[in-house]
Amino acid sequence: MSLNRESAMNVANVLTEALPYIQRFTGKTIVIKFGGNAMIDEALQNSFARDIVLMKLVGMNPIVVHGGGPQIGDLLKKLDIQSEFINGMRVTDSATMDVVEMVLGGAVNKQIVSLINRNGGQAIGITGKDGQLLRARKLSFTRKSPEMLEPEIIDIGHVGEVSSVNTSVIDMLINSDFIPVIAPIGVGEDGASYNINADLVAGKIAEVLRAEKLMLLTNVAGLQDKQGKVLTGLTTGQVDDLIADGTIYGGMLPKIGCALDAVKAGVNSAHIIDGRVEHAVLLEIFTDVGVGTLITNSLKK
Repeated sequence: MSLNRESAMNVANVLTEALPYIQRFTGKTIVIKFGGNAMIDEALQNSFARDIVLMKLVGMNPIVVHGGGPQIGDLLKKLDIQSEFINGMRVTDSATMDVVEMVLGGAVNKQIVSLINRNGGQAIGITGKDGQLLRARKLSFTRKSPEMLEPEIIDIGHVGEVSSVNTSVIDMLINSDFIPVIAPIGVGEDGASYNINADLVAGKIAEVLRAEKLMLLTNVAGLQDKQGKVLTGLTTGQVDDLIADGTIYGGMLPKIGCALDAVKAGVNSAHIIDGRVEHAVLLEIFTDVGVGTLITNSLKK
């Protein structure tokens, strides 16, 4: 079977459009946060895995950081363990932390590793506890109301933030041609485990490695203006303005804040991309248009 002329030209155009991006990003590190619909839809899972394998084959160094909130919630429900959220963060007592480790470090991590390997890659799954990859400190926050004389300090249990990243663990895997798949569980000074937001882990790893790109898969088309139009090609200053005028608010703020921090810390660009689109990662890296929001310190892709 041969392609007709029109189909053949479409294939050629795609390949020639991708070529300069392949040339530019060969040897560069790209950190991808994998979550949302892309993690639970079988077609999206396989397209994501093939994207990661292709990136590695053309000389890039993809690093996958994954979430797993819905899967954690499902197992907690089955085990009849009550779960509570404060300010969007899951209160994590010892029993909940055991479930988090089982789901993130076990089932979900190994599923992603298997997906990538079945699609021709060589992935190795680790948690932030392996080789003390992610050193963590306990995260708490304060809550204030008019009737309080002093702000209330809220303890949400084994929820942490990244205090340091042991890059030698990642370097060892990349230099051995493996694709790291990282579960966002950190270890504290006292050896305790901490559940860390996957976006924050991806952002911090991208910062420390001075990655070329940070890519955050979401369940939306990207950052949108007040009329619902997807915004892209934004500088960090423009994003700061959109936060100040209220265009960016609510649940999108932490994700945008993570992307903004990474770019300000030296990551060349950050991308909020629509994980509901098959091959979203490749489309964002290898095409002129992309499928989400690009944030950078310059206007180059």
